Amino acid sequence: MLTYHLDFSESKKKSQPLYEQLYDLIKSDIATGKIAEGAKLPSKRTFSQNLGVSTITVESAYDMLLSEGFIFSVPKSGYFVAKTTRNFGSAAHKKQAIQCAFSAPKKDFDFDFVSASTIPELFPFSIWAHLTRQVLSEKANSLMRASECGGTNELKTAILHHLEQFRALNATEQQIVIGAGTEYLYSLLVQLLGFDKIWAVEEPGYTKIAEIYEAHRLRVAHIALDEEGISIDALEKSGAHIAHISPSHHFPTGKTTSDARRRALLDWANQKAGRFIIEDDYDSELRLDGYPVPPLQNSDTTGKVIYINTFSKTLSSTLRVSYMVLPVSLADLFYQKLGFYSNTVPVINQHTLAAFIADGFFEKHINRLRRHYTEVRDALIREIKKNAALKDAQILGENAGLHFLLRLNTKKTDKEIVEKAKENAIRIKCLSDYFYTPPHSDTHTLVINYSSIPHSATEIQNAVSRIARIV
Repeated sequence: MLTYHLDFSESKKKSQPLYEQLYDLIKSDIATGKIAEGAKLPSKRTFSQNLGVSTITVESAYDMLLSEGFIFSVPKSGYFVAKTTRNFGSAAHKKQAIQCAFSAPKKDFDFDFVSASTIPELFPFSIWAHLTRQVLSEKANSLMRASECGGTNELKTAILHHLEQFRALNATEQQIVIGAGTEYLYSLLVQLLGFDKIWAVEEPGYTKIAEIYEAHRLRVAHIALDEEGISIDALEKSGAHIAHISPSHHFPTGKTTSDARRRALLDWANQKAGRFIIEDDYDSELRLDGYPVPPLQNSDTTGKVIYINTFSKTLSSTLRVSYMVLPVSLADLFYQKLGFYSNTVPVINQHTLAAFIADGFFEKHINRLRRHYTEVRDALIREIKKNAALKDAQILGENAGLHFLLRLNTKKTDKEIVEKAKENAIRIKCLSDYFYTPPHSDTHTLVINYSSIPHSATEIQNAVSRIARIV
């Protein structure tokens, strides 16, 4: 008969219930071979009497071992130790850290002009907590039901209302697909539109988009930009079927696609069957000056534009909620072809976000963000213009969103600029870092992403002083 000494003190039982103590002890003996493979464990009633605990305690411990594959049950015979090849460690059960081939970079920068993360002070924690409690209280039944592939109707309706108010974009709930981040949505689009297509991306551009498409073994064409936007001639010559663009605010150049180029893009898409445009509208709500540029999908009358947006910039990249608005024909095809997928955003997050938008908190939050980011941007630009070492620097594309370009007057190479920035505890990238094919000459241009820079006069002055040291 197995015998274990359990700690019945109240303090111990509070931190680790008796059934967990018993589970750990049996698991330890299985791992070290003290209880042999195939050995039969005592019956629940006999074991409980021997240990002086309830049968429920033994049953709970056995259930945990059963669910994790340490034991198996035979009807009318009992519980037996399972065969396993897993290594549970030494008898002392010392946990060892596993070194992954890829690990997150060590945070050793005082200022990060690359990350798009949101500083904690900007997230509406108290409102979010209140709405989450409200959802838990009022929507218990809904939370236990999985949403359809495209997401909950509540969040779709809230998003539609937001798009009508902020982007003058009209659609139906059926056209909206919600997913855990734009990267997931890109993968769905690949499955929807086909692996045999050529996918065009902007050059320079957000490099992760091309990396995702290449990871799906797609043929990717990198199409150069001119002053009006992505080149139509180069797009045509590439043989591309899908064009992934950011016409309202290109990253990283900050350019806005001209009206003439937008019409040319729609003409390109209409010339052949199977051509589509993916309109990545990643930070349109945060245009700091002037009126937002209308989405390209607003001018689409033939169902060729797929609109994609995210809450990563307006709320948090860690929230992992994005959405796309499919043309009606593609929406029908999506549910026919991919409707078997489960939605990847937790239902509670969908209901909370829906309430956040529907109750007007999102609109107020965006206004607050615009004020904050306008102040940060203006403070950075003032300090740059005041700094003698940067008097010849040019500031470009500062009005459209959360980054701008800073062209330096320096003989240093772009690689030297980035390395020098590291020495000054600054994480930054040059425009040349966003090219698939490196440009013929150094750009001497920094991409200043200021979304994670704190609004503090001292901090901003310090950051600009360190940038000046690069020069």
